[in-house]
Order: sequence, then structure tokens, then C-alpha cells
Amino acid sequence: MTKKGKLIVFSAPSGSGKTTLVHHLLNQEKLGLEFSISATSRPKRGQEIDGKDYHFISKERFQEHIKNDDFLEWEEVYTDNFYGTLLSEVEKIWQNGKVAIFDIDVVGGLHIKEKFPQNTLAVFVQPPSIEVMETRLRNRKTDSEEKIKERLEKAGKELEFAKDFDYVLVNDNLESAKIEAEKIVSDFIKS
Repeated sequence: MTKKGKLIVFSAPSGSGKTTLVHHLLNQEKLGLEFSISATSRPKRGQEIDGKDYHFISKERFQEHIKNDDFLEWEEVYTDNFYGTLLSEVEKIWQNGKVAIFDIDVVGGLHIKEKFPQNTLAVFVQPPSIEVMETRLRNRKTDSEEKIKERLEKAGKELEFAKDFDYVLVNDNLESAKIEAEKIVSDFIKS
């Protein structure tokens, strides 16, 4: 593994706004961030692009990577839907002299923090309420009713992990959350 750089993890239940915040941070060139593209065995949703949003791979290929110890972290987030961070992805970012930023599952985010405690800023994005989160999920119009219920049930469990993160950012006002996210990330990079 190459010399370790910094890692910024944004984790949250689905519908909390973490992806929107990560995209905002990536647009702040002064921060020097590069998105760590996760691998997943789930099918594409909507307008997702392979190699940009995720590395879409088969469940079998994902399991091969697990056997070969190619992941920094991985999880079976939903039944037969695996997500993970390839070590090669992070090494490429560090070689480019950038800071890796992740939009990742709560458990995966904590695994990264556990592996690189001094190099990682772990931010938990919390929705103002489960009701607001449910509205956001429904407004996305990307999931079935069954998937929305599954995500809401999982969110209840994920919210219990907020205390294990370095920072809890409550996303009740998107513009304020963007400013707060920029400040905590900038402070961490400078430290």
C-alpha cells in the first residue's frame, strides 16, 4: 500500500442528503477532494453510470474480490447487494495527491475509521426526522414501496451508530449543512 493520505467518510441512512453534500464538497476545488467510487453488486438505478457513480460488478466477481482481500471494507448492505471500497481505488486517489471522500454505508464508514483512525474524518449525516427522510425517499421515485420500507427499517438501526462518528451533521437546512460540511472538512484537511 502506498503512503497513507487522508480519508473523509460521509455516512447516513438513505434519504439523509449525504450524496448531495458530498457532491457539493467535490465542487469545492480548494479542498482537493476526489470521490472514492465504491463497487457494488446491485443493478444500476436511474441515470447511474458505471465507473462514475459505482463500479457495477456481478455478485460472483464481488465475492472473488472478497476472497482476494482486495477491499478496504465491504458489506452485504441488503440481501445479495454488496458494497465495498477497493484498495486500488483509494491508492489511486492518494497517488494523485488528493484526499479521498466517501459516500458510504454506516457500517462501512466505521470500518474505514477503524482501519485508519488518525487519517479518517467520519461524518454522520442525520436527517431532521424519520418522516422527513421518508418524504425524501419517496420524492426520489427510484425505489419500490418494499425497498422504501426496508430502507426506513434499516435507518432506525443506523441512527444508533451516530455516536460512533467524529461529527454528527444534522441536515435540516441544506444550505446550512453545506457550509457546515465545508468547514469541518477544511479544518480536518488542514490539521
